[in-house]
Amino acid sequence: MYKIVSKKALNEYVCEMWVSSPLIASKAKAGQFIILRVSDDGERIPLTIAGVNKEKGTVRIIFQIVGATTYKLNKLNEGDYIHDFVGPLGNPTNLNGIKKAIVVGGGVGSAIALPIACALNERGADVTSIIGFRNKDLIILENEFKSVSDRLIVITDDGSSGLKGNVTMPLKEILDKEKDIDMIIAIGPLIMMKFVTLTAKEYNVPVTVSMNPIMIDGTGMCGGCRLSLNKDGKKEIKFACIDGPDFNGYEIDFDEAISRSTEYKEFERKSYDKACNLMAKEVK
Repeated sequence: MYKIVSKKALNEYVCEMWVSSPLIASKAKAGQFIILRVSDDGERIPLTIAGVNKEKGTVRIIFQIVGATTYKLNKLNEGDYIHDFVGPLGNPTNLNGIKKAIVVGGGVGSAIALPIACALNERGADVTSIIGFRNKDLIILENEFKSVSDRLIVITDDGSSGLKGNVTMPLKEILDKEKDIDMIIAIGPLIMMKFVTLTAKEYNVPVTVSMNPIMIDGTGMCGGCRLSLNKDGKKEIKFACIDGPDFNGYEIDFDEAISRSTEYKEFERKSYDKACNLMAKEVK
């Protein structure tokens, strides 16, 4: 059992928790994730490690409330316990040799991008962070990005904060002017990562994307997180949990990944509604 040390709402749909797990806190690196179960009979879900405090032995998770499990997780409070909390899983983001990088975060994916920006900053790299949201009410972690970035660009779909548009607009402007970018690291919705990759391809700048498809066991046994990669004209199957979660953006079959990501949307919605109804009955 893993104690929730603190809990905070970052916006209406996104929650932050710090969870006591000294072993994971001592070993986790940027880009890795955990798999948790809220209760003994709950489903397993992956959440990227959004930060650690080694001295306190705590791990930070940030999640969007979209399904039954995240709904139940959000119902827990400081002092409550999470049944299972396993990690660190996956491979850390490879930051070797990067002197100048652009970190792009979309929506709640910004929570995954932040520890990477932090790690780059600690290594002395020049970091430009671009974080995009639908509107100002959904912006998260702006001040934390500002503290670890040499340059921070905030962009919203409706222009209610920062620039108006999408993340590829400032990305393209930077790539037009600066020819010494070593790496672009993009984390967010699949469609966003696809277009970041397409934009970067025009300039031949390497792109790393973080893939977070459906996972169950986190060991490569279930095959739920499989991805198709195109390498030298040949198709390869990889598993995000053990081969990733980071991949070369140019190799990902984004259209297939996007198609697969929609398969369980209806089930997820019904599961969420069922959880809400059960919780409501318990309150009554």
